[in-house]
Amino acid sequence: MSILDDLTWRGAINQQTNAQGLEELVNKKAIGLYCGVDPTGDSMHIGHLIPFMILKRFQLAGHKPVVLIGGGTGSIGDPSGRNSERTLQTMDVVKENARKLADQMNRLFLKGDVQASGFRIVNNYDWLSQISLLDFLRDYGKHFNINNMLAKDVVASRLEVGISFTEFSYQILQSIDFAHLYKEYDVQLQIGGADQWGNITAGLDFIRRTEGHETEVYGLTIPLMLKSDGTKFGKTAGGAVWLDPEKTTPFEFYQFWLNQQDGDVVKFLKYFTFLSHEEIDALAVEIETQPHLRVAHKRLAEEVTRFVHGQEALDEAIRITEALFTGEVGSLTVHEIEQGFRNMPQASAAREEANLAVWLVDTGIVKSRREAREFISNGAITLNGTKVTDVEAVITPQDAIGGKYVVVRRGKKNYTLVTFQD
Repeated sequence: MSILDDLTWRGAINQQTNAQGLEELVNKKAIGLYCGVDPTGDSMHIGHLIPFMILKRFQLAGHKPVVLIGGGTGSIGDPSGRNSERTLQTMDVVKENARKLADQMNRLFLKGDVQASGFRIVNNYDWLSQISLLDFLRDYGKHFNINNMLAKDVVASRLEVGISFTEFSYQILQSIDFAHLYKEYDVQLQIGGADQWGNITAGLDFIRRTEGHETEVYGLTIPLMLKSDGTKFGKTAGGAVWLDPEKTTPFEFYQFWLNQQDGDVVKFLKYFTFLSHEEIDALAVEIETQPHLRVAHKRLAEEVTRFVHGQEALDEAIRITEALFTGEVGSLTVHEIEQGFRNMPQASAAREEANLAVWLVDTGIVKSRREAREFISNGAITLNGTKVTDVEAVITPQDAIGGKYVVVRRGKKNYTLVTFQD
């Protein structure tokens, strides 16, 4: 099965400029292809990950992926998907964001035998910053028809509310990128989201005008990713799910995938994992016949977390998940406690010995000493996974995990993380 047949089976192709021509090309040789991301933030989120999963599949199939970090285009901003202009960032911020995105891309693509992969990261600031205004107008602007530019969906959608010349010119800059990569690295395919179709086709037209109408260059876009309930994929009540472990911990990342709806799991297995068709079909059967076991959900969470964060982070996420499920949190490390309880209720306590009933009131976990004693005597209080039933029990800083944390569980599900303060 060819890479394009595989992508079709996975539901990962939205539009292609010449499906037959691209099929013949990828079956004939290893091609160069690229996908870009602008450094408008210091981390990608899982929505950004979608087209780069396609780039990774091409890499695994023996092709040569190029990741373009938009240090140049990111300094002006693209007009897609909004009704207002982007807030421009300083070049220092853009450069730092670009560095962090490059680090993330290296972790995703520099795995296994990378010598033969042809993978590289480029930054379009390197060539766009060298073009003078006169060169831009003479050498590039002359090849773009304003009527055609206005007809692009991404521009047409902004005409009513207005669009600056800065953002209007974005498609010219992206076209320059494609032409540069074609000439320097033999890149013949650009991949992007559905909203990038206009920019991609503008680049193809520009290359053919300047390099010849028979030039073999192609564009491919991916579908807009929606969940089974029709809502946009990738957002949670807490906001975006980031690839940066400081913004979204590997445990939170793992939980995001583990908690997907049954109706979305097979789609996400196809799109976000590198499992074979046979493995995914078998997991689909598990959802139909034994949904309560959540085998497919666990496999999805494991595969994506391992791909983004590595095996060690995945192992930590699984340990935290199991500890929370069983209540046996005493075996967790300080780092794992900080991951697993970051978004749970928090309290602090003085670093001194105290009667447990009084301590529970002082930390705000219960309302009164009478209530505290009732919870303790009824076996409803556990400290770091150990049940306490003695109403005269004393708690000290030595009881804390790493001398810092006490995980208090009241009842079956009410967790509070108490931190001993110096």
